[in-house]
Amino acid sequence: MNLNFKSFGSGEPLIILHGLFGTLDNWQTLARRFADHYTVYVVDQRNHGRSPHLDTMDYPALAEDLKAFMESQWIYNAHLIGHSMGGKTVMQFSADYPDMISKMIVVDIAPKAYPGLHEPIFDALFSLDLGAIQSRQEAEALLEPRIEDLSIRQFLMKNLTRSKSGGFEWKMNLPVIYKYYGHILAPISVREAFEAPALFIRGSRSPYILDDDWSLIQDYYPNANLFTIEGAGHWVHAEAPDLFFDASMRFLAGS
Repeated sequence: MNLNFKSFGSGEPLIILHGLFGTLDNWQTLARRFADHYTVYVVDQRNHGRSPHLDTMDYPALAEDLKAFMESQWIYNAHLIGHSMGGKTVMQFSADYPDMISKMIVVDIAPKAYPGLHEPIFDALFSLDLGAIQSRQEAEALLEPRIEDLSIRQFLMKNLTRSKSGGFEWKMNLPVIYKYYGHILAPISVREAFEAPALFIRGSRSPYILDDDWSLIQDYYPNANLFTIEGAGHWVHAEAPDLFFDASMRFLAGS
């Protein structure tokens, strides 16, 4: 399986993984900034973006996808950044293939189980009759009563694309993502602590990494640090890109 990706820059490899409903496009602006220092790979995870649609989706499979991608690019050790679902993929990868990571940055997610928060989004997306929609504007207007937050609607609309028949379709494999949603919410399976340097970045307005989660994170990642960006929510890298970039670069470039 070949994951869709884009690469920028030169130097040590740095691989970036998006979150649920995301694509590599969400990270391109930051990727180009990191590319002044690293060879940066932004990757669509399975069932997202332009990567293959497959019938299964859990973190062991996503970690295997990452390993296969790295080997296909002749990368056997890299820095990793993952946001939300992508952060859990990075954590699972650190459990399964610790020797293939130099440093890792986990963005606004902990290795624990989470309650379902995306059911209204699934309901809204499934409610769209893509065969009857005539324009992207119509699709967004139909989503607006169900998803009032404009930024979330715009984020989701990046998944909508023209089909070969001239209508619309989702880039993501929405039925399989929904079927395996419980696996996406599940905790990471960690057999032993990951000893390499790790940085967890959270937004102060996000509920995803709580103060009470830090002891669990330290059990799994004893060389981890936590950086909180004040005023930011779950999409901390998009809401505060300069602070996120500076914190990431200090960590990656540090000895």
